[in-house]
Amino acid sequence: MQLSFLGSQQSSTSPNTADGSPPSRRSHAKSSPRGRGQNLLKSSALMAAGTIVSRITGFLRTLVMAAAIGIGSLNDTYQVSNTLPTMIYILVGGGALNSVFIPQLVRAIKDGNGQEYANRLLTLVMVLLGGVTALAVLGAPVLVSLMSAKIAEDPETMEVAVTFARYCLPTIFFMGVHVVLGQILNAHERFGAMMWTPVLNNLIVIATFGGFIWAFGSFSTSGVSAANITPEGLRLLGIGTLLGLVVQAAAMLPYLREAGFRFQLRFDWRGSGLRKTAKLAKWTVLFVLVNQLGMIVVTQLATWAGDLAEDGGNSGTGITAYNYALLLWQMPQAIITVSVMTAVLPRISRAAQDSDNSAVADDISFGLRTSAVAIVPCAFLLLALGIPLTSLLYASSGDGAEGVGYALMAFSLGLIPYSAQYVILRGFYAYEDTRTPFYNTAIVAVINAGSAALCFALLPARWAVPGMAASYGLAYLAGVGVAWRRLQRRLEGELDSRRLVRTYTRLCVASIPAAIATWSIYDLAVSTLGAGSFPLLVSLTGGIFSFFVLFFAFSKLLRIEEVKTLSGMIRARLR
Repeated sequence: MQLSFLGSQQSSTSPNTADGSPPSRRSHAKSSPRGRGQNLLKSSALMAAGTIVSRITGFLRTLVMAAAIGIGSLNDTYQVSNTLPTMIYILVGGGALNSVFIPQLVRAIKDGNGQEYANRLLTLVMVLLGGVTALAVLGAPVLVSLMSAKIAEDPETMEVAVTFARYCLPTIFFMGVHVVLGQILNAHERFGAMMWTPVLNNLIVIATFGGFIWAFGSFSTSGVSAANITPEGLRLLGIGTLLGLVVQAAAMLPYLREAGFRFQLRFDWRGSGLRKTAKLAKWTVLFVLVNQLGMIVVTQLATWAGDLAEDGGNSGTGITAYNYALLLWQMPQAIITVSVMTAVLPRISRAAQDSDNSAVADDISFGLRTSAVAIVPCAFLLLALGIPLTSLLYASSGDGAEGVGYALMAFSLGLIPYSAQYVILRGFYAYEDTRTPFYNTAIVAVINAGSAALCFALLPARWAVPGMAASYGLAYLAGVGVAWRRLQRRLEGELDSRRLVRTYTRLCVASIPAAIATWSIYDLAVSTLGAGSFPLLVSLTGGIFSFFVLFFAFSKLLRIEEVKTLSGMIRARLR
């Protein structure tokens, strides 16, 4: 679902500004409330569009990969090698750069030394990640063995994996550079580049694997494997993968020049405030580590349950079903909530630095209500049409598509607390508090891992993974409760809990009958049109359309202000 937030329009019956907040509580910014709301919504729409295009090209990328090297052992080897740099980057400091850097940079800009601070931090990141990258490339055989003992058992496959890894691991450096440059632009309220440059990476990788097909033939004709892939083929895929991240990072430079930023190596780190940033970042590193440990537990149990279910004749109920469903489930969050909050975070940070708790509360409320208008109906839509959606997308997997669908339905309603927690934690980051998000994540991880263990022990093997998917949402529901109370105390009671509860409740009430009616309409369409991919596509399209028509109709009856505001924005833009 694309956010059409361009062209803000106020409701004639509401005294609030275009961004949904009272004018009297927005004194920390210099521009008019209406202008701020319009700029924020335009930024969100620009980022959402970039995220959508990035997701689409990323999906096309996987299709071309499968056409070039299949989905067997060679692709597994490539995936393991290509996953390594992302994991290492996140563990070394990826989360810290995303969450801690903006508040610190905004403070530095406010104090008049933003250029110097950004140059020092960028230099430090380049030195740190350069060293980590060199060590990772040298230790590639050890890292591949840690990722997959099965690959390490076969010398030929291991050699291919290590070769791939040594091309992929240098992307650690360019990931870090891209993120820091993007956060510098975000701090200057230039949000589009960070969302759109990954599209270039996807296009280059698509061209690389397309070139592989042109040179060596498709997988169906070449039968390429780890045993017979040529050194030239390895080199082509490896260099293309690395080149994609290089271009993604380099593409940020023109935008930085336009923003007035000039890079200069700065090694005068002592007394620059970077030590404070490092202290804040340690909690974010622990945040990421705890999150990863929780997912390791789920991965182990889901894989085990999948094996047991397959022995009983039920395929597609293991970790693959869990991961495919998780990927689909997270898309609304990535497109909507992340885009909105990336635009809001610098504004929250400035308000926090001014000790304006009212303004921070307004922005958090705005982020929650704005994202909820899309997140809540999407959650109920996934619940209603989870199985038809996955049956269409994964039709080639046979019975496995249904397993993905059940997992997606189990995940669905958890999208609401999952999205809300993301917004709430930005409030703590604005106050440079990274300890509270760590504790909150620890609570979620423990509940998630414990619930997954219970599902594995108590449910039949074929239903264990859907149970784990539902547990994921329940864990975030508990996390939201804890985080909300802590943020309310931090903001001295400024958060308008009643208004938020009223908005979420009404959105749910509008979504429930729409979801029930949508499933009935879809079922009737399938019964009328019959089986097959095209009838399924027509029925699914009609179901989605009918859902949103009914949702907006019920929203109008319930007088949901946020939906009226969004509708006004869309109508204004269309005019």
